[in-house]
Amino acid sequence: MFTWPAAPLRCWRSVCLLGASLWLVGGAQATLPIAHWTQASGARVYLVESHAIPMVDVQIDLDAGSRRDPATQAGLASVMAGQIASGLRADPSGKGPYAQALDENQIGEAWADLGASFGSSTSGDRLSFSLRSLSYPDLLNKAVALAARQMAHPAFPEAIWARDREKMSASLRESLTKPAVVAQNRFAQAVYGAHPYGYRATPESLSRISAQDLRALHAKALRSCRASVSLVGDLTRAQADELVKRLLALWPSEPGCQSLPAVPEVPALAQAQDLMLPFDSAQAHVLLGQPGYKRNDPDFFPLLVGNHILGGGGFVSRLTEQVREKRGLSYSVYSYFSPGLHAGAFTVGLQTRPDQAVQALQVAKEVVQVFVREGPSQAELQAAQSNLVGGFALRIDSNRKLLENVANIAWNRLPLNYLDTWTQQVERVTTADVRRAMARVLQPDRMATVVLGGSAP
Repeated sequence: MFTWPAAPLRCWRSVCLLGASLWLVGGAQATLPIAHWTQASGARVYLVESHAIPMVDVQIDLDAGSRRDPATQAGLASVMAGQIASGLRADPSGKGPYAQALDENQIGEAWADLGASFGSSTSGDRLSFSLRSLSYPDLLNKAVALAARQMAHPAFPEAIWARDREKMSASLRESLTKPAVVAQNRFAQAVYGAHPYGYRATPESLSRISAQDLRALHAKALRSCRASVSLVGDLTRAQADELVKRLLALWPSEPGCQSLPAVPEVPALAQAQDLMLPFDSAQAHVLLGQPGYKRNDPDFFPLLVGNHILGGGGFVSRLTEQVREKRGLSYSVYSYFSPGLHAGAFTVGLQTRPDQAVQALQVAKEVVQVFVREGPSQAELQAAQSNLVGGFALRIDSNRKLLENVANIAWNRLPLNYLDTWTQQVERVTTADVRRAMARVLQPDRMATVVLGGSAP
């Protein structure tokens, strides 16, 4: 059980939260200590102590995201994560405050009674569990017990999955009437090819997923030795260590922690692909891109700064200047990288009138080509660096945002001082760094383009 020394509550709700925000903003440039250790189970733990408010945020990440979905069962990991809240089977030990079986309504009521929240989700790379609770021992102990049960003993009721599968299938069919969804799906296929990053759930793939498949994936996914656990909040290292042990106590143990099968890398595009897709839409949707880079790329910061100048900096980016300001071809145009364990997509996107789609695409292509060839000017670089550095405090101005950053450090095995040196890394980037990195990663003559709903000018 957790024990805290008795202390009066110094603030309440918005006042407390404001105090935490000011502490984080004020300390953004100061040392932000992250404690890290590995438990006997193999779980890697990362902790930032924040005692300004009586709150604890926890995130647990596992290599069980959609990149491990079978091609014929796209959506499996996401469905499994979503169905974890559909019911709890009885605890085999018969112990604890939540030992009995619970249906989905009872689970929701239990969390509401605690004033806490628990969730599970997936991305392309990760299966993630998140817990948020007040740090008062009577509440936190119960929240940890319920979260441990929900992670370890989901029931995956067949009737609930059959019901939800129909709802999801209907939603997927309806989404295919939306031009943005259709364009994004075709773009993912063009950029990723057969790589799992390009998989998209369909009614057909959902029909191939049974409740037993969910149970089988869950049984394989939960291993303490593969867990990355990030915590931010009102607890000490000793308390955090105990909390993590209790959260993972019901997980299966695996001596030696066998390695998971390797997932192939995203292949580079061999040639340009141009897709003109008819669609009855008031606006044409235009996407341009290719596989980009992995998150552990040594040029992460030059690429971050470079994309900010190219299309990630909003109204001050080159794409906005050329496509919107000078030619009035689109209200919004943007670019971004999506780095992960594999090379995520580099994407340029915009919407425009159908009769302007081809022209807008051509201008966007030219902007990318020139930027990759010549790089930024010194003035552009300095403006981007000032903007990124000036906005850094907003990246960690709440416990939840700070948790996201700590989880990013944990998942990607970044240095523990990553947040402390972030602004220095940005300021260290030169125009030559940006030009070299962008030219290495991007090949403008081999990009995929999707124009959905466009027409000849």
